[in-house]
Amino acid sequence: MKTVITNGKIITPNGIVNNASLLIENGIIKALSQSVMEISDASYINAENNYVSPGFIDLHVHGGGGYDFMDGTIEAFKKVAEIHLHHGTTAMMPTTLTSTREEIHSILRCYEEALLANDKGAQFIGVHIEGPYFAMQHRGAQDPRYIRNPDKEEYTDILNNHSCIKRWSVAPELEGALEFGNVLFSKNIIPSIAHTDAVFDDIVKAVANGYNLVTHLYSAMNGVIRRNAFRYAGTVEAAFLLNELDVEIIADGKHLPVPLLQLVYKNKGADKIALITDAIRAAGTNVKQSILGKKEDGIPVIIEDNVAKLPDRTSFAGSVATANRLVKVMWKEAGIDLVEVVKMMCTTPARIANVRHCMGSIEPGKNADIVIFDDTVSIQHVFLKGQQIF
Repeated sequence: MKTVITNGKIITPNGIVNNASLLIENGIIKALSQSVMEISDASYINAENNYVSPGFIDLHVHGGGGYDFMDGTIEAFKKVAEIHLHHGTTAMMPTTLTSTREEIHSILRCYEEALLANDKGAQFIGVHIEGPYFAMQHRGAQDPRYIRNPDKEEYTDILNNHSCIKRWSVAPELEGALEFGNVLFSKNIIPSIAHTDAVFDDIVKAVANGYNLVTHLYSAMNGVIRRNAFRYAGTVEAAFLLNELDVEIIADGKHLPVPLLQLVYKNKGADKIALITDAIRAAGTNVKQSILGKKEDGIPVIIEDNVAKLPDRTSFAGSVATANRLVKVMWKEAGIDLVEVVKMMCTTPARIANVRHCMGSIEPGKNADIVIFDDTVSIQHVFLKGQQIF
């Protein structure tokens, strides 16, 4: 039950410790040392001077490996968790798409069953409901058939029947959305701003009513706009100006080019940014065509330029990224210090999801969710609660 990882460049909240050793006991990080630990009854893993990181935490993921959570099967939940685990994600927030009330209930029930059956994949840390309360003009690839305003009777029914909801993404300018934000906040569910036509003043009101996160910043929202000749700051500018707001970004290098990734980092800092994949079922595959959402009646998408698009190329349709690609883009292409990148991939998501007491950083007492990767961010080993997966 004891494992020692040796000869690693261990990424801690305070920097990288070179030639270091890490002791894992009964699934928990017990100690970190700058010298070789002599533990007689331990197994030893040589990190071969690669990077030893906390496991990646993805707060927004729809699918991978040919499966989507909207398929509504335990097999789909397990397969998505397994494919992303092999790319370094040790914890994830399964994410829905805009759909009917009945389908939301069905997916949540499936999650509750899959939570017990998920024995080989990334840990589930609650459901992220994305939609259906969105602005139609900023729907992106969300199915317009199901977009609507917040319905109190509907969301009360959903909230009263499921305790697994961790986050709900909503356009806060819609009628009833501010009241909904307060309801979510009172239940310790994260109200997140998404697919929105809001301007700055709308976001100020949203923050006053519990909203504290921006879903995939820049995607499906306003920047500066003009109305009747006057300029208005949009959701993007509000995200930069309001310290109360955390943001998530799809750091695949496609949804946001490098200058925008650098701009977000410069304005918000690693303590307020979570990197997300927003991955669809095509992630981790080599297909050129796929389906966004439920396989039977989801939206057809094409895969080109290493990103998913609607067939008419009017919008991206989620990403095909895995978490290690996000780390590589931010580190190698955007030129951000690796310690800061790991904070955005691990520590800040753990804080947002309220799981930082047990994951998100390499510190004694936390779960031994560990990823070892090389200089190209190719995953060499993954440990889940101390168990070596590969």
